[in-house]
Amino acid sequence: MPPTPPPVFICRPHCGACCTAPSISSAIPGMPDGKPAGVPCVQLDADLRCRLFGSPERPAVCAGLQPGLEMCGTDRVHAMTWLTRLEQATRP
Repeated sequence: MPPTPPPVFICRPHCGACCTAPSISSAIPGMPDGKPAGVPCVQLDADLRCRLFGSPERPAVCAGLQPGLEMCGTDRVHAMTWLTRLEQATRP
């Protein structure tokens, strides 16, 4: 019997932690200078989902953040805490 593939973890609505907690130094449509940590991206929609998801205009750093249990946990609070700690740990 072939191995069972791992479950696919999808981005949940009403979170937006990965679009808020980290700083982004590259340009984002609507934010040509990027964004500081803790500031929501202008590309978040009313459900706190990225309007640029899957678009070539989406910054590479954003595309590199893949939803997963370790980062996202079970709620927005977990995700914000995890990503804020990652942001602090990787500051120059």
